[in-house]
This record gives sequence, C-alpha cells and structure tokens, in this order.
Amino acid sequence: MSIHSTLLSIAGSDPSGGAGIQADLKTMTAIGVYGAAAITCLTVQNSRGVKNIQPLAPEFVQAQIIAVLEDHAVSHIKIGMLGTLEIADKIHDILEEYSGTVVYDPVLAASTGESLLTGDGLQCLKERFLKNISFLTPNISELELLSGGTIRGTEDAIACAKNLLGHYPKMKGIVVTGGHLASDRDMISDYLIMADGSNTESKRKRLANNNLHGTGCTYSSALASFLCMGNDAKSAFLKAGTFMDKVIRAGLHTQLVKGNVNGPLLHYLVD
Repeated sequence: MSIHSTLLSIAGSDPSGGAGIQADLKTMTAIGVYGAAAITCLTVQNSRGVKNIQPLAPEFVQAQIIAVLEDHAVSHIKIGMLGTLEIADKIHDILEEYSGTVVYDPVLAASTGESLLTGDGLQCLKERFLKNISFLTPNISELELLSGGTIRGTEDAIACAKNLLGHYPKMKGIVVTGGHLASDRDMISDYLIMADGSNTESKRKRLANNNLHGTGCTYSSALASFLCMGNDAKSAFLKAGTFMDKVIRAGLHTQLVKGNVNGPLLHYLVD
C-alpha cells in the first residue's frame, strides 16, 4: 500500500470557521488532499473582526509540527498566521531542514486592519523566514510591506514581486492577487510571477458577494493543495483561481452571519 502525501497547514485558529486553520482544512478537503494542522495562535474573531489573539508557546507549536512530520509524508507545507517572532523562529528552525515545498501566506493584518504579527516579526520575516519559502501569496498591502515598495497598479505589483524574488534564491514564485488592484473593473486579474522570468495571468469575473471572510487563507491553501496533487506551478495557480471563482459563487445566495457583514466562504457548496 502506497503512502499518500500530506499537506500540513501551520496557522492560527478562527473560532468562526471562516479563516485560518479552519479555512485551510476545508479547502484541502474540498480539493481532495489530506490536510494536517499545527496551530500557532488562538484568536477571538468572527466576521466583524479580530478581538483578541493568544499566541501558543513557541515550543508547543514546534512540537505539533514535529509530531506531524514524524508520522506523515508531508510533501508540502502551507503557512499562515505566525503570531510572534519567537514562533516564527521555531518554525524557521524546522524549515531549515525541510526539503519539501513551502507556500506562505504572509498574514500580517486582518481584513479589518488588526495586526496579526506582533513585535519585530516583520524584520524577522525579511531577514530569515522568507529564505526558506517556495511560493509567496501576499495581498497588495503585504507585498508592499515585504518589498518596501509602493504599489499603485499592476506594473508596480509585478515589479515589487520580481524585486522580492531577486533576494531569495529558494523562492520559486509569488502570486499577486488582484482583488484590490483596479477595484473599479469588472474582472479580477491575479498574476504568478516566477523566478525564471515567466509570468502567468489568471482572470475571473468580480462578484458582488458579502461572504469573503477567509479568501486569502483559502487561495493560498488552494494553491498548496493543487501543488500537493502534483501540478506544476502554472497549472496549480490557474486551478486555484478557478477554485476561488467557484467558492465565491457558492456563497452568493447564502448567508450564515447576522447582519450585512463579511461572512465566511462556503467551501462545502463547491462541486
């Protein structure tokens, strides 16, 4: 009997089920890969915002990851919210010895603006953590923070991504998500910028949907899932875009939360 690959998510927990570990595992299951999970932080959050963050002990986070690596054939790791510099350091120590593919969604702030990385974590990311990342999936504000650039449009975003890739030899590609680029247009364009110089664009129709809580986590997990299934980077990127279109459409006519607020994506409705 052959051993199948496991995709490990390392991220924070969202009790409302919309983002973080919960969104990651739902995405992996919907796509068809086995997902394991190591939790970095407990949060008090819902569709209205993040109210409190409780980072776990760094050694405990590290022990969770080691337990999974000892037991499963983890070919891919997806990383989301880190929480603290100390947690980032413990994960970094593991990644130094890890030979698989690492997809990192640099969750630096919630969509409502709350910082999700405390202390001097940003500088740590730039100096140490990013050097072991295979694929990066930042939103526009995160790409600005990590690259030090200013993004006013698509060309700026692509330039910032190329600049980042030039600093990290192990990094194969950066996905620039276009939801906040040209927000007045009917179409959304995402871009996969590869270290080999190739660029791929993925387009989908912009949909008016209140249920978008957890889109960043879901997109990054979808990319990691399709990579885990053996797709090359371009194919995984295009399939992730198609999956995002499906999961956003699935929530157009269903509301789970009270009031007209940012409800969760409905992964279970994706066919």
